[in-house]
Amino acid sequence: MIGALLGIQKPLVLAPMGSVAGGALAAAVSRAGGLGLIGAGYGDADWIRREFDRAGGARVGIGFITWSLARQPQLLDLALSHKPSAVMLSFGDPRPFAEKIRASGAKLICQVQSRAIARQALEARADVLVAQGTEAGGHGGERSLFALLPAVRDLAPNITVLAAGGIADRRGYQAAIALGAEGVLVGTRFIASEESLASTAAKQRVVQADGDATVRTTVFDIVRGYDGWNGITGRALRNKFTQAWHGREAALRERIEHERKAYWAAVERQDCDSAVTFAGEAVDLIDEVLPAAEIVRRLVP
Repeated sequence: MIGALLGIQKPLVLAPMGSVAGGALAAAVSRAGGLGLIGAGYGDADWIRREFDRAGGARVGIGFITWSLARQPQLLDLALSHKPSAVMLSFGDPRPFAEKIRASGAKLICQVQSRAIARQALEARADVLVAQGTEAGGHGGERSLFALLPAVRDLAPNITVLAAGGIADRRGYQAAIALGAEGVLVGTRFIASEESLASTAAKQRVVQADGDATVRTTVFDIVRGYDGWNGITGRALRNKFTQAWHGREAALRERIEHERKAYWAAVERQDCDSAVTFAGEAVDLIDEVLPAAEIVRRLVP
């Protein structure tokens, strides 16, 4: 069913990781038989245009943080002008954007972190639900995949459901299928791909880290000015910044002007000791940087 719905040969979708899943990576995943999604993140029109160009005409989609579209609705029009095969929405009400996406011919993929969010996505008539567990890197909710996935499957027995969170090898894929998923959405494993937009330093951190090195935190959102998400935290690799501020969020806010300037300077120099490297617990299973096509081959049949 998923193959016909999304036009793919492999039951794998690339997570639209902001600043990581660019056009080259999305195209590589699609050409390997899956579906690559460009990660639009918080929204930048020039970046979106550039990454669609870098996809080189491959059949790809795009993913947005939904609340960012409420602030910049023109970005959805821009994305749809590039004829994406699918649009994925996460973290916010998808209903205001659903009809426009459907009218474009793109499939609507909604990432959900609870049954309540899944019900909202069903009201938006999503074509695909992604059940995302807390094992996932980047932003997520409060439920683990092992329990959430079958709950979403039972809630939506006639909708295609993908699993996300902690999946980085064939064993994770097989477990997701056993729990009712028709395929997987994978992020962290593709950070350590040759086509990823992540810096060399960030890729090496992912390769060298283990799952104990990750933490769900809000400190990176606070310092970047993206905090205030209800029940949403971000899983990232621990570094000097989390050591200094995780659990001391009020103190961070008191020093925000100074810390924000220092943080963005660290981003500019690709200093992973201070800048965020979002990554999931599945870093245990990642020990080398590989071409995206090889990652797809190893992950799914």
